[in-house]
Amino acid sequence: MVPEVFIQIVEAFKHKYKIKAICECFGVAKATYYRWRRKEWGPTVLEEKILEICEGLKFRVGHRMVRDLLRKEHQIKVNRNTVQRIMQKYHVQCRVKPKRQSYIAGESKIVVPNYLERNFHASKPNEKWVTDITYLPYGEKMLYLSTIMDLYNNEILAYSISDNQEKSLVLDTLRKACEGRNVYEVILHSDQGSQYTSYEFQEETKKRGIITSMSRRGNCFDNAVIESFHSQLKSEEFNPLDRGKLDNHTVREKVETYMYYYNYCRPFKKLNCQTPIEFRVMAA
Repeated sequence: MVPEVFIQIVEAFKHKYKIKAICECFGVAKATYYRWRRKEWGPTVLEEKILEICEGLKFRVGHRMVRDLLRKEHQIKVNRNTVQRIMQKYHVQCRVKPKRQSYIAGESKIVVPNYLERNFHASKPNEKWVTDITYLPYGEKMLYLSTIMDLYNNEILAYSISDNQEKSLVLDTLRKACEGRNVYEVILHSDQGSQYTSYEFQEETKKRGIITSMSRRGNCFDNAVIESFHSQLKSEEFNPLDRGKLDNHTVREKVETYMYYYNYCRPFKKLNCQTPIEFRVMAA
């Protein structure tokens, strides 16, 4: 019997039944109950550290990441199952991202060669970028988010939001990403959307010395990293019940907040529990 739970049970039923009767029903001595009541049952030091980490990261990381951060930042070694149990106890589990339907699309003609070939590892900044557009169906009208990510440290280099999917959306994102960076021979991978196969976009990348690469048509796995990021943004920042309830200004603000959190606050296991910005700065 968990003392805190038993105390709550007694408190709930002591006005209807005698405390002695409740204790006998659960096989707990009456003296034990009073001893438990005299004791403070607040969070332990470990529980406080776990709650602090979860709150600091807005309850968006799982128990494995919390365990790794305990080891890295507090030199506390603990089993992941213990961390999971404590997170469940205080209801601070991260939101579960909906699973993508698993299927393999058939081969189709490639407009631009697929230079990435699902090799999502980059050995230096500005070696491999990935980009995509996603829907934001949470405001008064549909919004579209275009994002460019550096595969070296998963940093979001640029993003743009618009109420349409015109070529200007991806061109604006591209120009933001290129600003202040050496982009010569960067591989920029996308799907075969009309925005990316457009004459204007291909000319803009060619002018900057960027090598464009494209997924097979209908195959999301060829651009899995950026697809996963967009899915993550929606599951962590937007509640499904928000759909259509927010104004467009709030939707834009929430995306901006999440982008900052993702780059500057969210640690990644593949980055040795560092944030994308920390990893880039440390490697410089």
